[in-house]
This record gives sequence, C-alpha cells and structure tokens, in this order.
Amino acid sequence: MNQKRNVPSPIKSILDVDAKLTSVLCNTVSKFLPSNKFFTYYRGLEYSCHGIVWIACWLAFIWFVWSRPLFQMQVNFLVGLFIDIIVVAIIKAFVRRRRPVGNRNDQWVSIGPDAYSFPSGHVSRAIFITFYFSKLYPLDNLIVLFLSIWAIAVSSSRILLRRHYLLDVIAGVILGYLVCVGLSMIWLDQSTAEYIVSYVSDDKLDGGEYHV
Repeated sequence: MNQKRNVPSPIKSILDVDAKLTSVLCNTVSKFLPSNKFFTYYRGLEYSCHGIVWIACWLAFIWFVWSRPLFQMQVNFLVGLFIDIIVVAIIKAFVRRRRPVGNRNDQWVSIGPDAYSFPSGHVSRAIFITFYFSKLYPLDNLIVLFLSIWAIAVSSSRILLRRHYLLDVIAGVILGYLVCVGLSMIWLDQSTAEYIVSYVSDDKLDGGEYHV
C-alpha cells in the first residue's frame, strides 16, 4: 500500500500558495472566457502538443519527405523530443504531485507518470519546439512568431483545463529551454544523422544495400 509522503513545511507552503493562485487565475479567466465554451479549443491545443502525436508525425515526415539535407535537423529534433519525454517522465515519477482539483481524467493516452502534474510535459515540449526552430534550426520569423503564440496558448490552456498548477507550467518552460540547450551540446552531425536514418530504411539511402 502506498504511503503518503511527508512534504516539508516550506515546500508545502509554496505548493499551497501555488494552488490558490492557480484557482484564482482559473476562476478569473473563466468569467471572461467560460471554460465550457472554450473547452474544445483547449483540448485541441492539448492534442496539438501531445508527445505521441509529435513523434508519429515526425517519423512520417522523415519517411515521406526523405531529404538528405534535412536528416540532421530531423534526427536532432527527434532526439530532443525523446529527451524531453524521458526527463519529464522521470521528474513526474519522482515528484508525484497530484493534478489540480477540477481536472478531468480524460486525457488521451495517459501512461504511468502522466497521472502526475509536475512538470508540464506539454509546456516543456512546446517551449522546446519553439526554441529549436528559433535558435538551433532557425526558420522564417513568421513561423517562429506562430510557434511562439502557439506555445503561449498551449501553456495557458494547461492551466485553464486545470491539468496543471502555475509552478508546473513555469517548470515546463524552464525544462523545455534546458532540453534545447542540452541538445545543442550533443548536436549530431550529418553523418551520424544519416547513420541513424539508415535504420528506418537503408534502401532509400544512396549506397544502401537495396538502393537502385
């Protein structure tokens, strides 16, 4: 039987304040943006930043586009996604902070540590993606602006859906940035990226065993 952990008083005080501020924020925003009217939009943002969705779509992107000049960008991004998911899962499993009161247990594909709140994986992922395409592999400013707005919207929706507390979201922002910084330190070169991609389909690479 799981025993309830004793939380140190200073930390408990911080968590209590965080919970109150989160509740006040949600209640205040709900007066102007009724949650029942915007629930579908919030859920749409939730799906748009789901880890499984991003990994599946990114693998499909690699497969269908199949462009050697893009391999380095594609593989490093995929590595970043996996790092983000793994780190978030480890922290959640260790901290085990329960989700806010009012959260609906209706998340799509919620596995293991996903039951916990701290930090927000959706937020860390959104921030990582935004920084990746603004710093590590810079795209057009208009695209970066769109990603920035999307990341802010995702972060806000996590609170308004009552999936997370304010501190969960703040931690997610910091973590997403740190994942991007960490990825820049282990950035894979072109040859390594091609080697990894060869496991997807060797016959598509020039010089592959079945290349024609």
